Amino acid sequence: MYVKNVLNELSSRYPWEKEFIVSVTEVFESIEDIIERGPAYKKYKILERIVEPERIISFRVPWRDDRGEVQVNTGYRIEFNSALGPYKGGLRFHSSVNQSIMKFLAFEQTFKNALTGLPMGGAKGGSNFNPRGKSDAEIMSFCQSFMSELFRHIGANTDIPAGDIGVGTREIGYLFGQYKRLKNTFEGVLTGKGINWGGSLVRPEATGYGVVYFANEMLKTKGIDIKGKIVAISGFGNVAWGTVKKLSELSARVVTLSGPDGFIHDPEGITDEEKINYLLEMRISGKDEVKSYADKFKVKFYPGKKPWGIKCDLAIPCATQNELDINDANELLKNKVIVVAEGANLPCTQDAVKLFRNNKISFAPGKAANAGGVSCSGLEMSQNSMRISWSRAEVDARLQEIMINIHNDCWATAHEFGKAGDYVDGANIKAFKKVSDAMMDLGIV
Repeated sequence: MYVKNVLNELSSRYPWEKEFIVSVTEVFESIEDIIERGPAYKKYKILERIVEPERIISFRVPWRDDRGEVQVNTGYRIEFNSALGPYKGGLRFHSSVNQSIMKFLAFEQTFKNALTGLPMGGAKGGSNFNPRGKSDAEIMSFCQSFMSELFRHIGANTDIPAGDIGVGTREIGYLFGQYKRLKNTFEGVLTGKGINWGGSLVRPEATGYGVVYFANEMLKTKGIDIKGKIVAISGFGNVAWGTVKKLSELSARVVTLSGPDGFIHDPEGITDEEKINYLLEMRISGKDEVKSYADKFKVKFYPGKKPWGIKCDLAIPCATQNELDINDANELLKNKVIVVAEGANLPCTQDAVKLFRNNKISFAPGKAANAGGVSCSGLEMSQNSMRISWSRAEVDARLQEIMINIHNDCWATAHEFGKAGDYVDGANIKAFKKVSDAMMDLGIV
């Protein structure tokens, strides 16, 4: 009853924050049994505390466009939980950004970061500013204005933002430059930096590499080799690119990519260097479409469609939230998919997730499977603190070790609590226990 009461109270207080409520509900469903058996959680009001951000920062961001006109956007930073370390999480610049989405992402980030084993709390931030179609001068103007407020609330030992949708190395550069100007210090306050000024090798590919390492461990539990397996993925950005690269190295065969315009099916596989590098060209072009891949490599293009009807052994959604629904899940089941691993944040709807779990399909939630990006950010923080730079091979090896450990922790925790093979419950229980136990150790703060 305690869990349900807290969830009902939260829903009645924030009925408009639908994304946040869905995220909390998913975690609470996994932990209900252990909460009811642990009186300390109720005594110290852990659930009431863990769903409230420690700090919500909202601010206006005025900037000047190329015509000399002043524009105004809203900036956010949700510093959700610092029980395990300084706040860590990305900045998203996209027109869809609002407080509910930021809270949902920061809540998820708290548990994702806990699973990495690195000393990082959870946060998220951004703005409803959309960099698409803006000039470099406009993007710099916005980033400098955004940082002129945010710098008061962040620091290398306080809150370390990273990039997310709409925030790449260019934007991180403008943000970092303004922070350095305002604080007169060069410190590891942002991750995703350029390699020449404190960034880490492998960071652009890290989320994709990580989800492949995780999926590979899932297959190993079934005694299955990833070599030769057919993989359907969505998207064509950094996550998809990293996923394709690592799968190609492991001799698996990616046969789909997708964008807002539809998806391509390449039966021979996106395996050679020319095809993989073309993903970078597609992204740099600024055109939000994949049809050009079909035109260049003479493969089938399906306008306005999603790739989940293509027969595959592994499905890895890498594009966006709620892109894979129950109809898509049924298609994957019909085609006897073995593993579904989330490369994006919550790309599968709740109905789709339930269908996978009810049918005993190995399903890995994003907070576990796509933790490679923030793990590599944590490794960048370590390199910045020590004033050193690791080789590509060393970063990749450390990333692989972290992802294997996350998989093994989720697997073992699910088994310990009678949920054998359920990565959703395993991830939620493991992360919740780690965060909540730290909160109790630190007292009422």
